[in-house]
Amino acid sequence: MHRSTPLATFSLSVIVSLSIMLGGCEAEQSVTATEPAQPVPDNTILAAGSSFAAPIFNQWFSVYGAEHTALSLSYDSIGSGAGIERFLAGSADIGTTDAPLNADEVEQAEGEFVQLPVTGGMIAIAYNLPDYPGPLNLPRDVYTEIFLGQAFRWDDPRIAAANPGMKLPPRLIQVVGRRDSSGTTFAFTHHLAAISDDWANGPGVGKRIDWPGGAMEATGNEGVAQRIKITQGSIGYVEAGFAQRLGLSIAWLENEAGGFVLPSVETGRRGLADGTDTPPSDLTRTIPDPKGARSYPIVTYTWALASTAYDTQSKTAEVKALLRWILTDGQQDAEALGYVPLPENMVQAALNVLEDRVGGPKKSLLTADDAD
Repeated sequence: MHRSTPLATFSLSVIVSLSIMLGGCEAEQSVTATEPAQPVPDNTILAAGSSFAAPIFNQWFSVYGAEHTALSLSYDSIGSGAGIERFLAGSADIGTTDAPLNADEVEQAEGEFVQLPVTGGMIAIAYNLPDYPGPLNLPRDVYTEIFLGQAFRWDDPRIAAANPGMKLPPRLIQVVGRRDSSGTTFAFTHHLAAISDDWANGPGVGKRIDWPGGAMEATGNEGVAQRIKITQGSIGYVEAGFAQRLGLSIAWLENEAGGFVLPSVETGRRGLADGTDTPPSDLTRTIPDPKGARSYPIVTYTWALASTAYDTQSKTAEVKALLRWILTDGQQDAEALGYVPLPENMVQAALNVLEDRVGGPKKSLLTADDAD
């Protein structure tokens, strides 16, 4: 079957967001995460959450919707935290998050659900130095101190030492962070805490943190990318494929092995496999600091939260069929959009849980034992 070009199949909401960004206005999102649950027709599937995964979900919904014209598919890019809240409140059929729920969070939730990895990706550190487009190498201790507010200037001697022959500007660094509850922030801060005691004992790990110093804040990957694009001297973190499509300058980051690596499908795949040739089958595992000389250092999966049983058998069957397609045929869309397809062993483990739990026996927490 003919597949549409990914960039041509974005939903209207994504096209509008891009237009707003390029026009220099920040795209604020006025959503209420815990809206009262409203009845959702059986022929409608509402998904909400991760802005990190918004481009690939819009592509999936466009392609799948063209094949299933009786279905109405909608994706709301509101951030992982709000997506989790909407799903648990019953106002979204699928919640998406770049931070898996832990055992305590699952126990506190009402209703039974699964969390399935659906794609992998990388978080880029993007910057705006119009007269110095790069390539720019950033050592691990330096980019951590930048986001701690302890490295203030672009001509810092350590940045200069990592970029011989590059005359960096004598200007202040302006950090851009997320203001909303974000799985991208969770993955980014999880990495920073893994490589820096100062970060672990300071801002710490979370979907939302208090940014040190005078950081600007924006909503969503879209908002951070737009703010970097219009602010000279700025630096921030954003989903790598999104940064590439917007033409943002992206830093080469020092990984655990001491090499400087640019985000790519191959370096992302290595990072998600933790530098090995055998990717993990633990479906909720996170990798805060991947090993391996060719591994990109900041990687994450995106998980889909789905109920084991919806209000009707028809809705349960429709959601199950959609997720089955995403885990199989949908994976071929990942690379063109800058994401990393799931390794085959993880796809099979996720399919096993989907077939057994959704519409089947009721258990909620997904662990390595569940996948066996």
